[in-house]
Amino acid sequence: FILPNMITMAAVFCGFNAIRICAKPGAEIEDFHRAAVLLMFAMLFDLLDGRVARLTKTQSAFGLQLDSLADLVSFGVAPALLVYQWVLHRHPIPGLLVAFLYVACAAARLARFNVLSSAPSGAPVKPGKFIVGLPSPPASGVLISLAVADSAVGGALGSEKNTLLFFAVTVVVALLMVSNVRFRSFKELKPNPATILFVLFVMGSSLAVSHMLKPHFVLIWLLGVYITIGLVESIRALAQWLMRERVRDTTPPAE
Repeated sequence: FILPNMITMAAVFCGFNAIRICAKPGAEIEDFHRAAVLLMFAMLFDLLDGRVARLTKTQSAFGLQLDSLADLVSFGVAPALLVYQWVLHRHPIPGLLVAFLYVACAAARLARFNVLSSAPSGAPVKPGKFIVGLPSPPASGVLISLAVADSAVGGALGSEKNTLLFFAVTVVVALLMVSNVRFRSFKELKPNPATILFVLFVMGSSLAVSHMLKPHFVLIWLLGVYITIGLVESIRALAQWLMRERVRDTTPPAE
């Protein structure tokens, strides 16, 4: 199983290099853009390693643990440092705490994922239709896509007036990672009318966002749609559960 693990290490390299760029003194918008692009490549490698492992039948407990450690670097520490050096440093102590909150939630989310994705023997199990908590790649993708979009508008997005908004966004995506909200894994999609309509909606709306704003904003839109779907489905499931509980409580016991 060298090939999938080498792909995982490529994601670690991207995360490490992004940290190096963000940590250098006097980093500017162009540097944050370079770091964000590196983390987008890390997301690509993260998508590839699991699929390569499944195609080559080289899935292992070692690969599962290595993937989570790689995610903590590329989608935990790196995006937290990026958003801190880019925006949150304007309020040093609160910014440090919020950036650390993101890292801590990413670590807890990855540990929980390992537990839920492993058999008692430690071997990985087949992924299900839903994932508990926002996965760390799309969570970091929110911060990464904002940095990419900011470079396209000359730094207007990360300006002083939007500082509190970035604090809020970072806290929200951090808490979503450790929440019980279920997000779709999209690993069991089948070619049916609902899937086709969804794909057409995603393509059409992405083209509209690209035309009305800039192509750099498309990833923000797609991640927003993904998070919204998870929240709506969780709220609907909660409402259905509450309705069942209410019906059960009002139903007289059988004699």
